[in-house]
Amino acid sequence: MIYLRAFHYHLPLRHTFTISRGSIQVQPTVIVELSDQEGRYGYGEATTNSYYGVTVESLVKALRQAKPVVEQSAWDGPETLWDRLQPLMAESSFALSAIDQAAWDLWGKQHGQPVYRLWQLDTSNIPVSNYTIGIDTIERMVEKLREFPDWPIYKIKLGTTYDLQIVRRLRCETNAVFRVDANCGWTEEETLHNALVLKSLGVEFIEQPLPADQWEPMRRLYQKSVLPLIADESCLQESDVAKCHGYFHGVNIKLVKCGGLTPARRMIETARRLGMKVMVGCMTESTVGISAIAQLLPLLDYVDMDGAVLLAEDIADGVRLERGRAVYPDRPGSGVRLLRYGRPLCLEL
Repeated sequence: MIYLRAFHYHLPLRHTFTISRGSIQVQPTVIVELSDQEGRYGYGEATTNSYYGVTVESLVKALRQAKPVVEQSAWDGPETLWDRLQPLMAESSFALSAIDQAAWDLWGKQHGQPVYRLWQLDTSNIPVSNYTIGIDTIERMVEKLREFPDWPIYKIKLGTTYDLQIVRRLRCETNAVFRVDANCGWTEEETLHNALVLKSLGVEFIEQPLPADQWEPMRRLYQKSVLPLIADESCLQESDVAKCHGYFHGVNIKLVKCGGLTPARRMIETARRLGMKVMVGCMTESTVGISAIAQLLPLLDYVDMDGAVLLAEDIADGVRLERGRAVYPDRPGSGVRLLRYGRPLCLEL
């Protein structure tokens, strides 16, 4: 039998984190715990997100619905559990993802091996993560870069009236690779113009330049842009990968948006089959969510898993980053261990 509990935390950020559509100083998050009768624990995470309408209350509601299915069904592994839960949680991908992450962590601990190894993946040649610099004054963005020097890649959040000034100034500080993310904040014309300038400034690709529903302008940009375009807000679930083909050069898969590691692996396979680049991104999670992402690293071209680095205080240890390079703990599952328990959430019906 498997038991489900959940805990609520407030994750204080190192700095106010600003993107084109808003700012946060504290990130609320929910940690799901799955345990078995032998006293092994698996952990998964879902943060709240105003853009997608996800609150602690909506997560609790979804987890309450899932709890009887989790605890009254035979434990046949993460994929079978996901198949049982998905019809019930089709509109609650964040909560489903947290359960799925916890299921894989528990499964790995039951088998005494890291998840990536049980998937027969080799971590000897994996992509390094960028460090993200949120929108701020140019001076403050320079200070944020200087706070984490010598990272091989920086991701720069854009969507201001002074975007090119930002990148030009940051380029004076480092020869590292840049990536930029407009978070739906540009127009088609801005994207074409900015891409020309950004390419000369050593930018690798542009992430989600237009609002998610702007498919025809994206088709034109796909044909004309001098920089690769990566989908984020336009790629939420499994069917979106094929939808993005011919509109974006690659997809950024977020575990909470697609429903966890189980569908993410299928999305990666689909993208590869279509000849698209594959990235997995984070949502300012703690080390719980970041460690889940790390299991997928051997399958990826790019990764953005610096969420825990952006925190002033973490709640767990597990996979960590050293200047962008993932360091795996010598522990099974996702390698996650909670450092403290948060406020228990009542999931009783």
